[in-house]
Amino acid sequence: MSYPVFEDSGIRAISEALDIAEDRTGDYYKFSFCQWKRHHYDVKTLMSLAKGEISSYAFALLNKSSRILEDYEPKTRTRDFYYICLQDHRILNALERDSNLTLMSLLVYIFTHELIHIVRFCNFFQRFDISGKGKEKEERLVHATTYDILKDSSLPGMAYILESYKRHRHCDMVVS
Repeated sequence: MSYPVFEDSGIRAISEALDIAEDRTGDYYKFSFCQWKRHHYDVKTLMSLAKGEISSYAFALLNKSSRILEDYEPKTRTRDFYYICLQDHRILNALERDSNLTLMSLLVYIFTHELIHIVRFCNFFQRFDISGKGKEKEERLVHATTYDILKDSSLPGMAYILESYKRHRHCDMVVS
């Protein structure tokens, strides 16, 4: 099956959106440049995704792997490494369906959301392999934090995106 992919202008937007998301997320967590460097991640677009990394439901998937780092010392260390796997086809289809969305605002939201996950996993606030109700709770918390980080953004279309994700920020209450 053939999927639409980002063209050159989309690739440039990815770079700019990631810079904005890193700045906003870093400011929120009060990270210095050195602290950011401890969070190892990279971005992959559809062109470089393996078949198992392609989603039919998400704008991005977060994958984790390990890398062996050889220091100047005789020992080796294993580090967690994360991949933000952008789903070009899902993002481009959403932009085509909804004229209120802008590529830049949507990418900033996606990257901010995924960076929050990375921060939480790297700092042991949450386990990467969580599932079930715990995963649902984690997603609500990350959507709420994404909102807190981006609510004052002046990017065109951001208010629309934040409003669209409003229901993802609230916990279901059960009264017994």
